Amino acid sequence: MRWYKTDLHVHTVLSPCSGLEMSPRSLMGKAKTEGIEIIAVTDHNSMANCLVYEKAAQEFDIAFIYGVEVQSAEEIHIVALFDDWKEGLEFNRELFDSLLPIKNDPAYHGNQVVLDEKENIVRTIKKSLINSSIWTLETVMHKVREFNGFAFPAHVDVTPYSLLGQLGFIPPDLNITAVGITAECDEKALLEKYPILHDLVLIRNSDAHSLQDVGSGYTEFYLEETNLKSIVNAINNKNNVRIK
Repeated sequence: MRWYKTDLHVHTVLSPCSGLEMSPRSLMGKAKTEGIEIIAVTDHNSMANCLVYEKAAQEFDIAFIYGVEVQSAEEIHIVALFDDWKEGLEFNRELFDSLLPIKNDPAYHGNQVVLDEKENIVRTIKKSLINSSIWTLETVMHKVREFNGFAFPAHVDVTPYSLLGQLGFIPPDLNITAVGITAECDEKALLEKYPILHDLVLIRNSDAHSLQDVGSGYTEFYLEETNLKSIVNAINNKNNVRIK
């Protein structure tokens, strides 16, 4: 076992608020330069680019975890992660069907681009990915577990689209064991403001939408294997997680 430098919240060209610079090899090359050893691609409300970015991660010897950043009906962002692609894909299909029937406006929000292995644009997703699912926070957490995934509320230290920003508390019946924080978060100040977080594991991520932000925030996990199951085991044993 050893410590692994990990970023579990990164966007690609699919997220309308990201740029085309976040192509597979550019993203993974920057992650490699920054020493990231495990990465999760977590675009807004879609996993359509996961397989292409997984292949790029393999080229750079970076362990890959399938992910997505879900926006719940309460406008709370939740990072959902999966070890198994088939289960992630089934989750993704149900998630896509749950999105509000609003078309993306590329001029306002940006393009939603799906790539092939050669980094060619093969299609754009027409339904807006930047809007909410009809799923509540409770439903999102339930659905992720139904498909054997792991979920944690994203960037709780900021107000927009965060669990604490929207609700101001952590619902005790959701069995949340970890929360995400931003690269800039002062974790000591956050814990003073929200003492309830002392019972949870803080996971620092970059939430990168541009290349310059890749590697800006990360967490180290003490792992036997570079997969989600091992990361969840580390979270359950708080001594095997350290914030950087």
